[in-house]
Amino acid sequence: MNASKSPTPSPATANAAEADWRIDRERAVRLFGAHAHDWPIEIVEETGSTNADLMARVKALPRRASALPRPIVRVAYLQTAGRGRRGRPWYAEPGNALLFSVACVLPRPLEGLAGLSLAVGVALVDGLRSLPVAGPGQIALKWPNDVLLEGDKLAGILIETAWSTEYASAVVIGIGTNVKGADALAAKVGALHADVPPQARGTVPTALQRALPNANLTDTLAAELNALEPALQRFGADGFAPFQPRWNAVHAYAGRDVVLLEQGEEIARGVAAGVDEHGQLLLDTAAGRQSIATGDVSLRLADGAA
Repeated sequence: MNASKSPTPSPATANAAEADWRIDRERAVRLFGAHAHDWPIEIVEETGSTNADLMARVKALPRRASALPRPIVRVAYLQTAGRGRRGRPWYAEPGNALLFSVACVLPRPLEGLAGLSLAVGVALVDGLRSLPVAGPGQIALKWPNDVLLEGDKLAGILIETAWSTEYASAVVIGIGTNVKGADALAAKVGALHADVPPQARGTVPTALQRALPNANLTDTLAAELNALEPALQRFGADGFAPFQPRWNAVHAYAGRDVVLLEQGEEIARGVAAGVDEHGQLLLDTAAGRQSIATGDVSLRLADGAA
């Protein structure tokens, strides 16, 4: 049998394949709710970091609550200097991950921002569960700022404060959601972390496509922004307290044995018991219940935890 060469895709086919992973602005506009629809949304091919882009912009704003009438959204298909918590790099291929940042001014002082990343996590879970995913209950939260799908990392959150006064704070919320390409991403991250002790490696990445075969950036962006809009409004008015019951209801590690690590070293061990009204992790240990602030710590399931 003679081997045959695959035909070269026609320009129309190539354009359709490219369009499949790009954001369809017209469809997104149709899907945006009444309020998120009004948010300025910028979409760029490539940038260093959408968080850094918006941080530079909001740092130049007047330091008052009315400085930014509406949140600004900046989306990039590729971030060459994307990062996660504690400066870790965020790996993503164009079209496989939804990478965006939201800049907003909240009418709260710096100390009033406690729990913001957890409130954003609640919004992301609600937004992603609004999509026709299989087993929506498998989308859950890992303290302090990860969204999990069947126990693996689906999305991450990075929040930075540009400025703060007695009455308002300007923040940039960075969100990365793995939409497609989970196997390739897991292989890449695994290779890069081959020399890292297993307990310090973090959660294995996964993608939304695992629960939604036709997952795409357009629908994911609309779902997440539509959930973020009311969440930011409510957090601005009331802080984290109204989000506490919902966070605890979607807590992936509730009642499970966990360890807390700081720079790879175990500093505490116990049973995860949810979060308090400030977003601190409640950990039941042999010495009693402890409240853990986010800080520079990582949460892991204890060895053998079911």
